[in-house]
Amino acid sequence: MTEFDPERFEDKYVHYFPELQRAYKNAFEAMSERYGSELIHAIDQQILNESEPFYDDGAFRIELPDDPADRVTAIVVDDEKLSAALDAYVEELREQLRNVFGVADGE
Repeated sequence: MTEFDPERFEDKYVHYFPELQRAYKNAFEAMSERYGSELIHAIDQQILNESEPFYDDGAFRIELPDDPADRVTAIVVDDEKLSAALDAYVEELREQLRNVFGVADGE
């Protein structure tokens, strides 16, 4: 496991790219098992591909692009289902980031 340094995370794609890939992949796999691959693939490719992970105030957060529901055009899904799946996906991604970096919220 890579030693996590919050200051280095500001330049995350230089210092932590493999770890970020692993966290996103783990989240994708976990969410595909729960929601099915079509919905999760659409969220991954049309929303999360433009997301940005940050670490501040002792926790990971995921900044989503504006109007994420409007970005999903690959499948037909009602807003409520999409919103629930996206919220769960973001939380799963935060959990995977904590796991990969060995950091609990508030550290």
